[in-house]
Amino acid sequence: MGCLRSQSVDYYPPMSPIERGAPSACTPLVRTQGRVSPKKLLLSKWTAVTPVHKEKHFMVIRVVKPECPQAPIDQVELEAIHSHRTFFLHWRALADQGQWRRGWV
Repeated sequence: MGCLRSQSVDYYPPMSPIERGAPSACTPLVRTQGRVSPKKLLLSKWTAVTPVHKEKHFMVIRVVKPECPQAPIDQVELEAIHSHRTFFLHWRALADQGQWRRGWV
């Protein structure tokens, strides 16, 4: 049999949907694009907003590590899914929503 403890237990009443952060009738259901992190880029999928040469869908196949280990990541290598053509791109360019969308849209 377990021991009974004489300590008081704080009781928190259930939170309302507004306190939980649930959307209300006046809250628009708009999702914002998250930030692009260089640590999570490997094998991520991207869609070009304006396709060139029928190349619309891309995958990051390599994150280029700098020569100096303390230097930040600068370049990624993308591969076109349709033609398998590869090219290098500065990883921050993927954050430009005028050129890239996250995922295959």
